[in-house]
Amino acid sequence: MQPLDVVLLARDSEVAQSLMFALSQAFTSVREVQGITELRTSIAKNRSRVAVVDLEAASISEVERLSREFPMVCIVCTHRLADDEMWAAALSAGAADVCPPTDTQGIVRAALKNPVSNSAAA
Repeated sequence: MQPLDVVLLARDSEVAQSLMFALSQAFTSVREVQGITELRTSIAKNRSRVAVVDLEAASISEVERLSREFPMVCIVCTHRLADDEMWAAALSAGAADVCPPTDTQGIVRAALKNPVSNSAAA
């Protein structure tokens, strides 16, 4: 289990519960938030090193603002139907990757391969 604090913003409550369960198997702490403002507050308060952000709950421009505001946070985006254009835009905005919300292994891999989260866990 990785000693990282993860904060999760998902639009769909069933998806959020599924991700919470799966991510809690890989990380010591996983918190669900209900909006972008609560996400920012949780990152700052808990010194989260990974943010999993549903692109149906936050825009690409919000991902870019998060990346600038919290440069030490690995942002992994999720989307049910992400295409190449959305993936490229999210990466340009500062996300480590864009994964389907059902791909928990991909989400975990993206968080762990990121140098920001790796330096925090060391």
